[in-house]
Amino acid sequence: MGKNVKMKKSVYEKRLRELQIELVNLQEWIKTQGLRVVVIFEGRDAAGKGGAIKRITETLNPRICRVVALGVPTEKESTQWFFQRYVAHLPAAGEMVLFDRSWYNRAGVERVMGFCTDEEYDDFLRSCPSFESMLIRSGIILIKYWFSVSDEEQERRFQSRINDPARRWKISPMDLESRKRWLDYSKAKDTMFAYTDTKLSPWYVVHSDIKRHARINCISHLLSMIPYQKVEHSVIELPAREEYKGYIRPPLTEQTFVPDVAMELAIAEQTASAEEVDHEGDDLIE
Repeated sequence: MGKNVKMKKSVYEKRLRELQIELVNLQEWIKTQGLRVVVIFEGRDAAGKGGAIKRITETLNPRICRVVALGVPTEKESTQWFFQRYVAHLPAAGEMVLFDRSWYNRAGVERVMGFCTDEEYDDFLRSCPSFESMLIRSGIILIKYWFSVSDEEQERRFQSRINDPARRWKISPMDLESRKRWLDYSKAKDTMFAYTDTKLSPWYVVHSDIKRHARINCISHLLSMIPYQKVEHSVIELPAREEYKGYIRPPLTEQTFVPDVAMELAIAEQTASAEEVDHEGDDLIE
């Protein structure tokens, strides 16, 4: 038994369900206590950040927990103070914001791909700890995750995406270029950690070669980082429906319904199953 042991799907789904219920409890606590929470997700391409974020938000209220995934800066944004466009997405009281990549783009892709100058990069490394300290002093709970994936596993995931028509969009020219610069990204990550992995705002590394483990580990840790209590709610009782009093609804034939493709598939499957049973009966007769 060791590092290569993979959690069974049934165990994973059971534990994930338990954790998602606790995330709902955390969400209610954040709302009632007026907390402001920022969670940053960084890591190499195909490291599993998106999958973890999806499982976190799956059962949560998008008005309380929202995901921020910013694109390339506009011409105007590129002339602003670097942190300015991220500040606009920080949470108000009672909100949790998950950054799917963040201001750390400057220390990663911008540095490696030459999208910023050496002066801008150096200024970021000096300013970032102060910026995060300012956020924390203002009352924001800041949690930073780095998803760590091996070279071999990233290669496997890229190949899987390339061969899957439903996920091919996840492979961008930038992803392909990043594969060629694996060592450069490693150096950039190490430098970033040297400057920004502080006692006040540490990085938490999530080993993500096994996606199920990464998700369970990340969510479990997130729940442990914010002391919360279950918020008690009053019992919900559904009111009786109002009775129709002289109102006649328009006939359903006047409405346009979408084609019932699902029913057609169900009938086709049932017919195929029945024919299969008949053929088995013929074999027994023979």
